[in-house]
Amino acid sequence: MLRYVIIVIIVFVNYPVFCQTQFLDSHFNSDFYKNQWVGFNLYDPVENEELYNYQGDKYFIPASNTKIMTLYTGLKILPDSIPSLKYQILQDTLYIAGTGDPTTLEPFFKQRKVIDFLSNQKLPIAVYLDNFNDSKWAPGWSWEDYSEYFSAERSPFPLYGNIVTISSTLNVSPIYFQSLVKKEKHQYFRDFTNNLFYVSTPKTYEIPYITSQDLTLKLIESEINKKVYKTNTFPTGNSNILYSIPSDSLYRRMMLVSDNFLAEQILLMSSLYVNERMNSEVVINHILKKHLSKIPQEPRWVDGSGLSRYNNFSPKDFVYVLNEMYHDIAIERLLSFFPVGGVNGTLKNSYKAKSPYIFAKTGSMGQVFNLSGFIKTKTGRILIFSYMNNNFKHSNSSLKLQMQKIFEYIRDNY
Repeated sequence: MLRYVIIVIIVFVNYPVFCQTQFLDSHFNSDFYKNQWVGFNLYDPVENEELYNYQGDKYFIPASNTKIMTLYTGLKILPDSIPSLKYQILQDTLYIAGTGDPTTLEPFFKQRKVIDFLSNQKLPIAVYLDNFNDSKWAPGWSWEDYSEYFSAERSPFPLYGNIVTISSTLNVSPIYFQSLVKKEKHQYFRDFTNNLFYVSTPKTYEIPYITSQDLTLKLIESEINKKVYKTNTFPTGNSNILYSIPSDSLYRRMMLVSDNFLAEQILLMSSLYVNERMNSEVVINHILKKHLSKIPQEPRWVDGSGLSRYNNFSPKDFVYVLNEMYHDIAIERLLSFFPVGGVNGTLKNSYKAKSPYIFAKTGSMGQVFNLSGFIKTKTGRILIFSYMNNNFKHSNSSLKLQMQKIFEYIRDNY
């Protein structure tokens, strides 16, 4: 009799877990996922316990889920405020070097600290731009996106977000490009090899410009109304740093709207703290070896934004990194970096509820639709998840409906 009672108790205690697992198994083994690649991992960071796993150790193309890695990098390496300019005075000359700060004159931030600092200088200004040791585009980026706003070039001294903004009235920012904008009947684009821009219907356009050292000098000159000079050397010794905005403001913007340019520049800025030159591969290797040596599946990580299809991460990888951040950062601050379902960012129109319960980073491109982050249950638990979909022919909207079923179930039953 006692044995029977013990068995009944064990079954009763474990029945909720059995039901949870059964529901999730049934979902991921349904015909909907028959011809696509799907992975899901759910984790309790308080109990340090994996709650569910379905192909969580398989590699997926992460798209903008890669920005979770970039956020982790910035939080680990960069100071509380963004370094915007490195400078020294030597022999009556002000030497300056860019740090990769993407906020100077960028359309959202409109940050002018560097410009104001340089405008007030009476000394000759020598600009050093040879601390950039990387390509303008990361490996695996699609060449045909060269004139799309989300493919702005990476550079050591970005200005205006490396974007030309053209209003519906053909007002151009920066004004330097005004004469290079032409009317075109059918489409908008930029010449592949030159900074010539063509626009059609009356609307606002954001088109990347081709960066170069000479162009950077001209844009600085046009803003500060004085001549600057290029230098091939920078003085040795301790340099001064001019800081711009709080780092959290930059991370939050990158994550909420999934800004590729900000992500790429965060990696480049971080690399200066590892090496004296900007190189994304250097800082990626540093993070993986020094901070993420125990990541479950060694990822293939090639850029900061996730534009590259060469990136490969597993759901367990993202859960691991999110768990690291959960234990390092106050939860209110951590959740503030992520789009909130039904509230803001890339999730403003998804997962709406009376009480927000999804705090997560989206990641989408052709045949890729992922979401990784945190879910708040009705019992007050905060769980970590990564839900990754690759190689599907469904519409994104139908995938969202399937994902919502899982999120609502977890919210209500865990």
